[in-house]
Amino acid sequence: MRIGIVCPYSFDAPGGVQFHIRDLASVLISWGHEVSVLAPAEEGTPLPDFVESAGGSVAVPYNGSVARLSFGPVASARVARWLSDHDFDILHIHEPLSPSLGVLALWQTRIPTVATFHSSLERSRILIFFSPLLQTSIEKIDARIAVSAEARRTVADHLGGDAFVIPNGIFVERFRDAVPDERWQGVRRGGPAPTIAFLGRLDEPRKGLPVFAGAVPAVLRGRPDARFLIAGRGEAGEVRDQLRDHPNVEFLGPISDAEKATLFASVDAYVAPQLGGESFGIVLVEAMAGGAHVIASDIPAFRAVIDDGRAGTLFGVGDSAALARALIAATAGDPGLLRHAATWVQQYDWERVARQVLDVYRTVLTAKGISVPEPGRVARFLRRREK
Repeated sequence: MRIGIVCPYSFDAPGGVQFHIRDLASVLISWGHEVSVLAPAEEGTPLPDFVESAGGSVAVPYNGSVARLSFGPVASARVARWLSDHDFDILHIHEPLSPSLGVLALWQTRIPTVATFHSSLERSRILIFFSPLLQTSIEKIDARIAVSAEARRTVADHLGGDAFVIPNGIFVERFRDAVPDERWQGVRRGGPAPTIAFLGRLDEPRKGLPVFAGAVPAVLRGRPDARFLIAGRGEAGEVRDQLRDHPNVEFLGPISDAEKATLFASVDAYVAPQLGGESFGIVLVEAMAGGAHVIASDIPAFRAVIDDGRAGTLFGVGDSAALARALIAATAGDPGLLRHAATWVQQYDWERVARQVLDVYRTVLTAKGISVPEPGRVARFLRRREK
């Protein structure tokens, strides 16, 4: 199958959507499909071989964060050239409502199209205003995918209709088999003290770092030996000042994907204190796969990811005292919860997730009477031609 994937957000500052697209494309390619990804990226940005740059982007406030998007005549021309250069069987657009490449691709496409919705949004005045203008383009979408029930709700609220719910994926084995780092090890990994981690944008309010910081003194009163590791990009001036008198707290700064897997394989607990605006929570899945006890804000997306508290622990949104109580309880260990989490997380493995996405592609193509050979048959045909 020849698959075109459109990424709305720039690879200059990659986040969850970019990683999702990168990993989905790499899995599909490993199965014998031909995949090209179009994404914003400044000149010189390192890109996988299958990603083509649509040029630079601009920073735009979006859904409580800042997204780097690409729009305008130059971007539109590059979308047109990319579509013309590739004879795609199907087009897969991510976040088609964001003002970026996805909208431009929808305006121009004439091939079967699937769209994935990642965001969880409340009723948006902007989207409500522009919905009639986008309606003709939205009607080109043959099937919708939402990464969670919350994202599915957003689709229903803003567009009407329904969507297949297919979660974000991870390579479970990479996290399960990661080797702990003795610098970060908690007691359940052979370390000397319970170790608790935060990972996220330090200067993005909805990520909830101040909530995490507010729990530190109470945890240390109950467990004076507890250690706290804070990792992520951005400045955390006020939180640093708040925690400067606690030698048990260490700021790690930005960490790589490999270091993230090592972190989750090392610590006892991972805390996700987000205040809202989350449609899924891929980092919770990664932490569960790595064997950490996940303690998360009780928001709908996180509640679903950790099986209503059976694969992790939930605490009240923004409640540092409740988080402290949950952390003190977690340091005692819960083998049953961790065993359930290790089983539960398998549903998010890319082997399963990518096959569900492929099923949507095939459903769309079949409905249009388009027959696409299996990649194994394509590979055998090409090998015969090479001989």
